[in-house]
Amino acid sequence: MSATQSTYVEEEGVYRFHMEHPVPAYLVALVAGDLQPADIGPRSRVWAEPCLLPTATSKLSGAVEQWLSAAERLYGPYLWGRYDIVFLPPSFPIVAMENPCLTFIISSILESDEFLVIDVIHEVAHSWFGNAVTNATWEEMWLSEGLATYAQRRITTETYGAAFTCLETAFRLDALHRQMKLLGEDSPVSKLQVKLEPGVNPSHLMNLFTYEKGYCFVYYLSQLCGDPQRFDDFLRAYVEKYKFTSVVAQDLLDSFLSFFPELKEQSVDCRAGLEFERWLNATGPPLAEPDLSQGSSLTRPVEALFQLWTAEPLDQAAASASAIDISKWKTFQTALFLDRLLDGSPLPQEVVMSLSKCYSSLLDSMNAEIRIRWLQIVVRNDYYPDLHRVRRFLESQMSRMYTIPLYEDLCTGALKSFALEVFYQTQGRLHPNLRRTIQQILSQGLGPSAEPSVEQASAGADSEVDADTPALLLGDEAPSSAISLRDVNVSA
Repeated sequence: MSATQSTYVEEEGVYRFHMEHPVPAYLVALVAGDLQPADIGPRSRVWAEPCLLPTATSKLSGAVEQWLSAAERLYGPYLWGRYDIVFLPPSFPIVAMENPCLTFIISSILESDEFLVIDVIHEVAHSWFGNAVTNATWEEMWLSEGLATYAQRRITTETYGAAFTCLETAFRLDALHRQMKLLGEDSPVSKLQVKLEPGVNPSHLMNLFTYEKGYCFVYYLSQLCGDPQRFDDFLRAYVEKYKFTSVVAQDLLDSFLSFFPELKEQSVDCRAGLEFERWLNATGPPLAEPDLSQGSSLTRPVEALFQLWTAEPLDQAAASASAIDISKWKTFQTALFLDRLLDGSPLPQEVVMSLSKCYSSLLDSMNAEIRIRWLQIVVRNDYYPDLHRVRRFLESQMSRMYTIPLYEDLCTGALKSFALEVFYQTQGRLHPNLRRTIQQILSQGLGPSAEPSVEQASAGADSEVDADTPALLLGDEAPSSAISLRDVNVSA
């Protein structure tokens, strides 16, 4: 459980837990299952099912202590005693959750070392920002997520260097702008201070604006003071002042101006076009973005390869592109390259054929973050020779982040019948909430006569559908627009 102390009385079969610090209710969590522990550091262990324990241990042994120590150097003592991690089944609905003392994380992420590193460091950062100091309302989630994302990137810079941090940031900001295009610049959920008014679905607050626009604002504040170390000092003082309490944005901003009186004298909160009030309440993209030039050694090759694949003549461009060995790239580089191709889809069919010839087998051997992007290219371009890879992927992946994007793409093109077939065969292994979401996606555009029943959906499934699981939802019950969760694949 997310608790600072736990005991088990074997004779009674009773577990007892105690949390010595005040926490908000959303951070109270308990997990039960066939879980085995293994120490990975002086104050950390992983809990996982026996089949996963060796992999989880080998990937994280020693690393978590390194990240905790880096965070402590930046932001002060770790307040929660232990930092343990429990790996949950692939059907767990979200990527990760920062429950104090016991981070919950989806086991699927073990496939990708870089995404595992980023996701765990993000949850480590929440130990200071979100857990120790909490946003008082869901309308200001950026106080947790924006600050945690900033802290995460300070930690990765300290441990892995600025180039890697800039690459990961470029990858996320790329996704932010993609989401901006999907939602429109006047979307109310693109505000940092979102108002839960009629028409705003609270679940839509879990989006990249909360993380990345929030991060950009925090980064902007750090640039105002001119020195990242001085800003670290401010954040350390902020945590010390407000630890174990909930705050609103004004608390953070008042503390910032009090800590830097010279900035208050300069009225930096009222600079034209960059007013703090505008940062908080304007819709649209961030008012300013970070300088990512320190990552150019990693992002330039991505841009160069993408340009080759969009150049003429194709034969010459493909020959030049095939000489570049992307197997040696970082995961974020390959994902960024595939995202660029996705943004350009549908592509000319001859380009897709050449891409498949060059990369399909190689990408098929890579982690799920890479494979899903290639398979989305396959689907968006109706490339039937690789469709069997889409089926195999959906038969093996049970998490939202690896299923929803493909189902959305399948259902916007000519492959909806294929999507229905795969769903009927796999739905029994899906989390009920995920199953309902996919049913909603599949129902869009279907007439009443085409609505599959629960009984139909049960055929071929590995287990019976829950009695309360609805048939495919139609009309007003179906979502009005699909937003690929690949673009909001973020940790809690």
